[in-house]
Amino acid sequence: MNVDTMQKVTEALAQVIDPETGLNIMRMDLIHNLSVDEKGNVSMTFRPSSPVCPMAYALAHEIKKRLVNIESVRQVIIRVENFRDAARLEQLLSA
Repeated sequence: MNVDTMQKVTEALAQVIDPETGLNIMRMDLIHNLSVDEKGNVSMTFRPSSPVCPMAYALAHEIKKRLVNIESVRQVIIRVENFRDAARLEQLLSA
């Protein structure tokens, strides 16, 4: 694991704020299984707060946008759980 990249990733994720609660997604425990390998590949599971979370698409887009802008990050893989349109959201995030 690349400790420096992991720190940058967690700091970036902590800046993603859920507009409904005003809390960051890390504090809300919406990110699970976060890992960064030596090559800078980031993977995680995003679990919106409900299966019909109205902010899931916006939050997922913000997560990816912040992470791909970190210089040492090469690839971002986001799995989505606990969301009605998980497969569609994953497809959009992989594009």
